[in-house]
Amino acid sequence: MSDAQEESFISHLVELRDRLLRSLIAIAVVLGVLCIYPGPGEIYDILAAPLTKALPEGTKMVAIGVITPFMVPLKVTAMVAFVLALPYILYQAWAFIAPGLYAHEKRLGIPLIISSTLLFIAGMSFCYFFVFGQVFSFIASFAPKSITPAPDIEAYLSFVMTMFLAFGITFEVPVALVVLVKLGLVTVEKLKEWRSYFIVGAFVVAAVVTPPDVVSQLALAIPMCLLYELGILASRLVSAPKPAAAVATDAEMDKAEEEFRKLS
Repeated sequence: MSDAQEESFISHLVELRDRLLRSLIAIAVVLGVLCIYPGPGEIYDILAAPLTKALPEGTKMVAIGVITPFMVPLKVTAMVAFVLALPYILYQAWAFIAPGLYAHEKRLGIPLIISSTLLFIAGMSFCYFFVFGQVFSFIASFAPKSITPAPDIEAYLSFVMTMFLAFGITFEVPVALVVLVKLGLVTVEKLKEWRSYFIVGAFVVAAVVTPPDVVSQLALAIPMCLLYELGILASRLVSAPKPAAAVATDAEMDKAEEEFRKLS
């Protein structure tokens, strides 16, 4: 490795360190604000609201571990802080990789980052506001009258994180399809042909990652199928042929950037 290449590599590492540090500071600042107001306890109460509404009157959740009443609300607050700081974190990631992208890749990158962030948050919101209420009410209706449900807060947090992750990733289906089509790995026609296989796969995934009840499985499988159709529509727009002038402009800009990289 030449001195110029080594210096460039070190400068990239320094920039990566700085941007990671800025992201961590952003999360820490948001976390500090949330710890002051409204506070970890209140944030956890909001997260636990769908379950507590489904519990018998006068029943509360329990904390088995010694430090669980402190650590679990703090983990929830850290999760919320990360979500709130996510736009800034994605900006730092984009600012780091953007100089190495071609012109057409830069134009696609920002819309993909924005749409993937919004879709992930939409998946979490759908899970919280609709799925949790239906699932917990369904499960409570099957509980024997001879027992008093008292869920552990740590087990509840693990369940919530799994469901949030499942629904957040599920809502990324349109973005994944657009990327695959844009990279030329699949075509819109192939996506249409695979529609029936995807529907079967959606119900299999829903049966694996959700609780063993019909409500939550349908609540995950049906949006997956609808989002697949949305992804096909979006892929049509991405794969639509460009005017000759626009294609020539992209090629010229990409060629100029390639020459600049060689010189540097």
